[in-house]
Amino acid sequence: MIDAKIIDIDVQDIRFPTSLWGIGSDSMDPNINHSCVYVTIKTDKEYEGYGITCTVGRGNELVLRVCKLLFKFIKYQTTIEIYTDFASVWRRLRNEFRLVEPECGIVYLAAAAIINALWDLWARIENKPVWKLLTDMTPEQLVSTVDFRYITNFLSQKEAIQMLQENEKRKDQFENVLKKNGFPAYTADVGWVRYPYQKTRDLSKKFAKLDFKVFKTSLDLTIEKSTSRCKTIRKTIGKKKSLILDANQAWDETEVLDYMENLKDCKIFYLEDPIFPDDIIGYSLLSADLGSDIKLVTGKMCANRIIQKQFKNMSGPDICVINVARLGINEALAIYLMLKKARRTYHFYNTTWSCANGVGLSEMNQHLQMWDFICLTQSTEKQHMIEFVNHQHGYFENPIHIQNACYMPPKYPGFSTKLKNKCIARWSYPEGTRWQYLFDTKHFQNEYKAN
Repeated sequence: MIDAKIIDIDVQDIRFPTSLWGIGSDSMDPNINHSCVYVTIKTDKEYEGYGITCTVGRGNELVLRVCKLLFKFIKYQTTIEIYTDFASVWRRLRNEFRLVEPECGIVYLAAAAIINALWDLWARIENKPVWKLLTDMTPEQLVSTVDFRYITNFLSQKEAIQMLQENEKRKDQFENVLKKNGFPAYTADVGWVRYPYQKTRDLSKKFAKLDFKVFKTSLDLTIEKSTSRCKTIRKTIGKKKSLILDANQAWDETEVLDYMENLKDCKIFYLEDPIFPDDIIGYSLLSADLGSDIKLVTGKMCANRIIQKQFKNMSGPDICVINVARLGINEALAIYLMLKKARRTYHFYNTTWSCANGVGLSEMNQHLQMWDFICLTQSTEKQHMIEFVNHQHGYFENPIHIQNACYMPPKYPGFSTKLKNKCIARWSYPEGTRWQYLFDTKHFQNEYKAN
């Protein structure tokens, strides 16, 4: 490995005015502006690493500030020092403000942005996309990047290494399958709350013609509107395709059954995030109440690996959603390894999805899902999927590539996280040229001048 020294960091507040068109709107927040904190780690060589964590605009400035505070823990370290003891680096970044927010919140998001930039840097140095960097690691090397603190009572390092070793011989086989067929996608782009029904109908037709088999819509502002939108989608896509309802944590556990009774004619196959994401007991009760007809989905808002570990002790969600922008790759790997054991030992969490409703989420999450397919899951029958929304991809130097409703594996080095320079010039907040125009035309108010 090339030994480069970390010398500087650049952190940008990047926001897109998606609320103008209702993109990403849901019952909890109908005016979302897809945003990210964009980190560039610079070295004394020609290599740089690019990392992202996502927000909905508000709070971006807080995450940005913490990124700058955390940088001191890696400044002047070399890449060899970092990558030979990556788990310790991850722990140092996460521990700094743990009394303020123990393994959650703004500190976690900021650390994830830096961690993701470090992985992007590593992959660029090795001249591989991240999924391939992970795939080519030995079991021992990969497991060394994971901090097992607080999860050893469920999964040990030795067990993790053994699971990976058992699958080593078939990695080439599944890598070839991935390169040939890609990785299945489902769309969440048809039913945002502020979309008119005609737009929902048109988009449902579009994605059905593109051979998407699973569709997701957001819970609407009222049960009547939700029923109408779900019926619109169901009528358009037919009976054979699956429909997911994303409730975005809008309900109390005692409300769910009544709402789902009203929606029974819409044939909802999956219910995502109906209640607070850390309500482990609530999910266990819901699983029993809903039965086998509706599968529970959660994970994209779960704070950390400890929450995921606790779910395995209860009869809770059927599907785990990975959000690497919230976790960072190191912790995402820990969760994938726990999920593998949960499937094998407890027949729990049979399926893993990843989310895409945020800047760069598709670009990043595809790498983890593909590594999991090659090295852990090694099955084409588990219905693992990656979410797809058709927004912001053109701002990336190496955007996702969808073919036959499948993600095709990235070919370029890195984590697919580098934004184009013109994107930064236009959409950095508040000084970007497009934002200045939106302030001048009164479409938005500059938050920094609001008071």
